[in-house]
Amino acid sequence: MAQPTTLLDLPPELSAERIRAWVAGEKLPAYRAEQMHRRLWMDPVASWQDATELPKALRERLERDFPLPRLSVDVIQQSQDGTRKYLWTLGDGEKIESVLIPSAGRRTLCISSQAGCALGCTFCATGTMGLRRNLTAWEIAAQVREIVLLDVNDKPTNVVFMGMGEPLVNWPAVDATLSILNDPKGFGIGARHITVSTVGIVPGMKALAARPEQFRLAISMHSPKGADRIGIMPIEKRYPLKEVLDVAATFHKRVTFEYVLIAGVNDRDDDAAVLASHARRMGAHVNLLPLHPGGAPGLVPTAPARIREFCQFLVDQGVEAVVRRSRGLDIDAACGQLRVQMEKKRRADHQEPVDATPS
Repeated sequence: MAQPTTLLDLPPELSAERIRAWVAGEKLPAYRAEQMHRRLWMDPVASWQDATELPKALRERLERDFPLPRLSVDVIQQSQDGTRKYLWTLGDGEKIESVLIPSAGRRTLCISSQAGCALGCTFCATGTMGLRRNLTAWEIAAQVREIVLLDVNDKPTNVVFMGMGEPLVNWPAVDATLSILNDPKGFGIGARHITVSTVGIVPGMKALAARPEQFRLAISMHSPKGADRIGIMPIEKRYPLKEVLDVAATFHKRVTFEYVLIAGVNDRDDDAAVLASHARRMGAHVNLLPLHPGGAPGLVPTAPARIREFCQFLVDQGVEAVVRRSRGLDIDAACGQLRVQMEKKRRADHQEPVDATPS
């Protein structure tokens, strides 16, 4: 396996080992290793030059041997409800998004695991751009790191893999990132405050279940019947909902069903009844989400009154269900929407001017 190009790609245990070996090879005092390691995640610096507790000559060697790559922030949008959306540019020019959602003492960061997405779910703006590439572990975790560098008071208390991309298709990088987020020598975010959302990538679900930590699993269901689900989520062909739910039922951690309500597509009485049956069987929690207007052209959000009826039916059937309030409606907060809008603007700005001179 190729060696990572940066310490930030490694889980904290492995990055600490590499730093200790380097410190010993450089014949430095052993305590320098701990000073250096905490600057990766626990108390991050933008560059080694900012680690002023280290001698200047050592900082220069670290810049040479262990450079700290950065994400570049292109756009920060602030919603009236406090939601903040970030558009980042990666080293190769690809762009990804993160969304910071403050509520009731929590700061939940929604992060991306891929640039674009290949799965083509009809209600998701990210799917319209296709898959550009997987992110590396440092690029995923850096979405947290950069926000801490901007303002340590914004450090997330919760992280959800619900941004651009399907995390379980990019499992090796997500696996390492989970350790970076959770490890006390990383960001130290509790496992129960970290949620991985998947459309139902069965091998990845099994790999996540094998980890000992209590990471949360969320299944993007969006229709409780495979025959209907395939119309909005093409992944149903490869991993049928029945197989996904069978694997989820063996999960020893709390499972959540994510369910975007689309008028006339998945908000009927029989949809609610089948969804309730699945949720009761697994003891799953159901998050009902209004379709974000503008994020899915051609689809109509379910009316608020119908959403309340749908939720009440689930509750009456003994299911723990809530309606999640749409956040960031005054900004491009739907998954992938800001990235798509900025790309459209870039293309428009670079169009050749039309010659309007009369012939």
